[in-house]
Amino acid sequence: MAHQEQLANAAAALKAGQAVVFPTDTVYGIAVLPSACESPALLYQLKRRPTEKPVAWLVGGIEDLLLYGRDVPEYAVQLAKRYWPGALTLIVHASEAVPAAYQSAEHTIGLRMPAGQTALELIALVKSPLATTSANISGKASAMCEEELDAQLCREVSYVLAGERCKEGIASTVVDCTGSEPKVLRQGSLIL
Repeated sequence: MAHQEQLANAAAALKAGQAVVFPTDTVYGIAVLPSACESPALLYQLKRRPTEKPVAWLVGGIEDLLLYGRDVPEYAVQLAKRYWPGALTLIVHASEAVPAAYQSAEHTIGLRMPAGQTALELIALVKSPLATTSANISGKASAMCEEELDAQLCREVSYVLAGERCKEGIASTVVDCTGSEPKVLRQGSLIL
């Protein structure tokens, strides 16, 4: 099946409120479309993930940092300008554009612009960020190629957009940008 056809199938599943597995620049992700799903509950269910662990959004550009973030500090904008697209997730105060069900208990949201072409094409096709977490059962290793994907998880999602190897193989670095200075919460493939 041609790549564009696979993208169209994945986009259709997302718009129907279903979960899709796809490659990012770091590891394979599993996503839902926030505008089509009232909450990320499906992701928690599929991953067997504790609901107190928030789900980040993959976005299509730096402008999304200011659209979905509120009171975004200048240092966060500079980090995005320097490292996006790339393996950097920035946690910011969530704006009113982020549904409450997708915000953390502290009313924050993690945002990242991926460097993977397929992920960016999918975001552009659905014209929306994707609520995304790694495509693995919670506590298991992340997948960086199709062969490493959990077979059970793949059977439970609506569509698997595979065939591509993720460049990094390690999850993104996560930086809390809600305070007066940046604070690294998870060291990933990007070294700050």
